[in-house]
Amino acid sequence: MTTQDDGWAESTGAWIATMGEHGDKGRRYILDPALRARFAAGGYRRALDLGCGEGRVCRMMQGFGIATVGIDPTAPMIARARALDPAGDYRIGGAEAVDLPDASVDLVVSCLTMIDIPDFRAAIREAARVLQPGGTFLIANLTTLVSAGMGKGWRYDVAGRPEAFAIDRYMDEWSSWEAWSGIRVRNWHRPMGAYLQACLTAGLTLEWYEELMPVGDYPDADNRYARAPWFDLAVWRKPG
Repeated sequence: MTTQDDGWAESTGAWIATMGEHGDKGRRYILDPALRARFAAGGYRRALDLGCGEGRVCRMMQGFGIATVGIDPTAPMIARARALDPAGDYRIGGAEAVDLPDASVDLVVSCLTMIDIPDFRAAIREAARVLQPGGTFLIANLTTLVSAGMGKGWRYDVAGRPEAFAIDRYMDEWSSWEAWSGIRVRNWHRPMGAYLQACLTAGLTLEWYEELMPVGDYPDADNRYARAPWFDLAVWRKPG
């Protein structure tokens, strides 16, 4: 998921403090409700979490009776996941080379980790390899419009209100250092077509796609997540 020069090891403490057990606003009000609905409806038995971090999504899936394997290359993250879930299966490793047999899980989840993986095409091939025929690959990601705005993002008017969201170099593949709440990590932008082509080339079939909107009593008066949708969810199926 990461490289030696990606910032995640140094950012682990700030990440854990910021996320807690319920995640930040984007996860709590946008990503998590969409993921929970999929976990509840899927009837899944065993899942792989690509880039599990401190294990929050693994623990979420376990609440739906899904056995989980979490992998992440950042040792302090895996140490935290094991401390919070001593009975869980958490392994240090990258998404580009997964230490699991072929067709060994019926669900693979990538929750905001494609933007962290330098060789995302290899990670998608590995996800397809470990999936059983008929299995599901859930990719929750930053929308590619938002990732194309890294380093620019919202432009504000004279009153401090968000006015427009800037994007640039949309068709290129590039990385940028992003910093917030004491976290500083390298993220990657790719155009949507790059992700679609990688999944199709890996033999997967697109079953569903949506740009996610906030749900519930979302605490953001400007509703910036809806004005420039921040997250999307793609549901891919391995034929069989």
